[in-house]
Amino acid sequence: MSSTAARATDQGPDQDRVWTVSEHLDDILGHIHPLEPIELQLLDAQGCVLVDDITVPVALPPFDNSSMDGYAVRIADVAAATRDHPAVLTVIGDIAAGSGELPAVGPGEAARIMTGAPVPPGGQAVVPVEWTDGGLDNGPVTTMPTRGEGPDGGSGRVRVYRPAKEGQHVRTRGSDAGAGELALRAGTVLGPPQIGLLAAIGRATVKVRPRPRVVVLSTGSELVQPGEEAGPGRIHDSNSYQLTAAARDAGAIAYRVGAVADDAATLRAAVEDQLLRADIVVTSGGVSVGAYDVVKEAMHEVRFRKLAMQPGKPQGFGRVGRDATPLLALPGNPVSSYVSFELFVRPVIRTMLGGGEIHRPLVRAVCPEGVESSPEGRRQFLRGWYEPSAGAEPGTVTPVGGASSHLIKAMAQANALIVVPEEVTAVAPGTDVDVLLLT
Repeated sequence: MSSTAARATDQGPDQDRVWTVSEHLDDILGHIHPLEPIELQLLDAQGCVLVDDITVPVALPPFDNSSMDGYAVRIADVAAATRDHPAVLTVIGDIAAGSGELPAVGPGEAARIMTGAPVPPGGQAVVPVEWTDGGLDNGPVTTMPTRGEGPDGGSGRVRVYRPAKEGQHVRTRGSDAGAGELALRAGTVLGPPQIGLLAAIGRATVKVRPRPRVVVLSTGSELVQPGEEAGPGRIHDSNSYQLTAAARDAGAIAYRVGAVADDAATLRAAVEDQLLRADIVVTSGGVSVGAYDVVKEAMHEVRFRKLAMQPGKPQGFGRVGRDATPLLALPGNPVSSYVSFELFVRPVIRTMLGGGEIHRPLVRAVCPEGVESSPEGRRQFLRGWYEPSAGAEPGTVTPVGGASSHLIKAMAQANALIVVPEEVTAVAPGTDVDVLLLT
């Protein structure tokens, strides 16, 4: 869109219209689609959403194997074993994990076997080493003797002090998953256990929707990087850190860009430089009605709106660059910025991921203290601390801090947002309210 056309849009009939939260979010999500699938190495796919169902190619585990360090034995040979009258078996060799050629266990014989090693022919159960003398002829042991100590270092025999049932301490072939079974469904978010399962069934790569790349920029000539001294009239840049962390928490790959001064040309150049690595651009600050609202001045493709919400009344959304990259322009006050992220940016990230819930959970809770006042005509989002109930009753939520949008300490002490509808100007103590859970 040309700058002239964009300016014309801003001067149209919607210029002074007040949008609802739902209208603004619906308009944004109407332009957002899941990212195209790609094939990734397993570790690169962590946090991504699986595109296709995955089936198990071969049984898991692929062979019977021992779940203990001990001895593979025949059931009949140890059926009468006791502490006073142990079964005495001839040790025919060692079987370690990864062993290929396996000795067959015959009558009166045992094979020393390690955890994960294949059960040899003739072996019907595994007796743990703690049930034996470890081949040392010196009473029960607690650990397996080293290779140098036994079995040849002992008597060449092992005494077993307890009987075993067939299949005891044996992980049978296919007991985890049979060949052809469904391993993971399409739409699954790949976390560590899912990555481990894919590796276990031999997958080196997997087709997923990639995690969206989010570039975060703060605007304001007053901003100083943390670690540097904030002189007169200067403050530390917290928004870019908070929003970058929020984007990562939502499942994105997030890049933080240093604060950009209040200069339209500089901001424009900074945004254009970042488009090569951005699926989403998020800015904070410069969207209100001040003389130095640089985002409104620089980004002509973005539609700036007034929303019926508190905090976060000024918002902007547009698509910039050759690839029409979504840009969400958030207000600059820290609480306004974070609340706006949760309501608008997080759903965009989750939609691009292509799986799972895109919104935070919304629950009902009792507000014992109530809310003294809320602006008529605006949906208020108050910081709160939510405590779930131990039973079927609703939990409780308590306001944290005041309603001012600069109180970032209160935001850090909250785990939820109390939602007060537009038509409600006060909430009586003990009233049920909607609560948006942040954790």
